[in-house]
Amino acid sequence: VSVFDDVPAVSNLDSDLLTAVRAAATAAEEDGVRMHVNSGWRSAAYQEQLRRDAVAEYGSEEEAARWVATPENSEHVSGDAIDLGGLPAQDWLSRNGARFGLCQIYANEGWHFELRPAAVANGCPLMYDDPTTDPRTQR
Repeated sequence: VSVFDDVPAVSNLDSDLLTAVRAAATAAEEDGVRMHVNSGWRSAAYQEQLRRDAVAEYGSEEEAARWVATPENSEHVSGDAIDLGGLPAQDWLSRNGARFGLCQIYANEGWHFELRPAAVANGCPLMYDDPTTDPRTQR
């Protein structure tokens, strides 16, 4: 899926996030890097299914929480996060994303980006190790 496609995973993103992602994708393309959406906006039901799948895969709620937030705490459900690929795009964004206000939030998730408008002037904030160290997931 492209960041320019009109599908719910893209069109239901926060409009400012979507604008930033599209600008970054255009700039990346100029550098020969193609960006695609691995996951964007998610319904609460889909997020819950991802959570259940993670518990089954990782063997516990605690380990699953390092990778998948609950629907109540997921920035994907609110439309405030996007997972981008492939690896060249992730690398490009890790080096250039702050120009667009796009920051990697979790050290263990090189694909997960959120909008941080202050990053344009100040650079991206320090990353959380994983979602369990993010205060937003503790609400």
